[in-house]
Amino acid sequence: MGIKGLTQLLSEHAPKALRDVEMKTLFGRKVAVDASMSIYQFLIAVRQKDGEMLMNDQGETTSHLMGFFYRTIRMVENGIKPAYVFDGRPPELKSGVLAKRFERKEEAKEEGEEAKETGTVEDIARLAGRTVRVTREHNEECQKLLALMGIPCVVAPSEAEAQCAELARGGKVFAAGSEDMDTLTFNTPILLRHLTFSEAKKMPISEISLELALEGLEMNMSKFIDLCILLGCDYLEPIKGIGPKSALKLVREHDNMEEILETLRGKMVKKESKGDGTPPKKRGGVQVPDDWPWEKAKELFIHPAVTPADELTLEWKDPDVDGLIEFLVRQKGFNEDRVRKGAEKLSKMLNSKQQGRLDGFFKAMPKSSPDKKEDAKGGKGPKRKADDKADGAKKKSKK
Repeated sequence: MGIKGLTQLLSEHAPKALRDVEMKTLFGRKVAVDASMSIYQFLIAVRQKDGEMLMNDQGETTSHLMGFFYRTIRMVENGIKPAYVFDGRPPELKSGVLAKRFERKEEAKEEGEEAKETGTVEDIARLAGRTVRVTREHNEECQKLLALMGIPCVVAPSEAEAQCAELARGGKVFAAGSEDMDTLTFNTPILLRHLTFSEAKKMPISEISLELALEGLEMNMSKFIDLCILLGCDYLEPIKGIGPKSALKLVREHDNMEEILETLRGKMVKKESKGDGTPPKKRGGVQVPDDWPWEKAKELFIHPAVTPADELTLEWKDPDVDGLIEFLVRQKGFNEDRVRKGAEKLSKMLNSKQQGRLDGFFKAMPKSSPDKKEDAKGGKGPKRKADDKADGAKKKSKK
């Protein structure tokens, strides 16, 4: 789910934190990609014309494998070295959210069966997307495929986004790649979105800087986490009646979450009767749940269960061509020529000496105005000269 409304707030208050980039501009970069989010995305997006997931002759789903194989090759062709991170055991606090998601999937499944009789192809495809569930088998098959491709993968102790953020903070990779905005809440310096989207969508990659986001929102990391919790995260339902603008205003006006909740509870109006026999009406839109364990949610964002970056080694290797042919072609029904060509691209790009990035050799310095910099002859600009005269006058007056 991510953080509701966060992208909107960043667009309005921290536009410098967001920029669209082409994939080719990320050449030479290593990126930790949220594999669990990618599997879900591929199962929804990689489909047949009738809206059904891709399957082989044995009736086995292959959408996830198709997505991982070809979109990983696309990244590698553009000079990116992806490392995939898979979800581990979800935090206990997330169990309530997961249960509600399961209920919604079951409802969508029932609606989908009805749509097959009376609905359009678009309705069937839309409802089919809502019923998608990532299984252990999907995860295991994707991990097997990546190993054969020579692409490193990591199984996180808990949340994949948190582990991606840890790898980025630890300098193992340049950025975390995920569609979930809560990757920022886990303190990744850089977040890349739309990295694994289909090329046909022509969707630019969105690069988000956490430092510039905090600067634009005028808050520190602790307050940013409070904001994300108020907006609604994977661990807690949002407070009814609090939208993005209200949440930002509350975080800016108060020192901590305790003060925010005290203010909100003070504004809550209980049901009252007019005294004329009419039924009582509920006034005031804000409703803070009695059991809203925000402290536990914040602790999960600050200290998530992750493997420290310095304990992990990411290695990109030659693809196992014979293994890929056996797995993708003979077992899963992929086209052999395409698989061999894909393996050639992987081998060529992962082993070639990539041109170094200019920002790896030069440090960008802020531009200086003519008044502040020395002129080409080694002299000083007019403002610096005036300042020097003023300093000299002060010294004489002191004598």
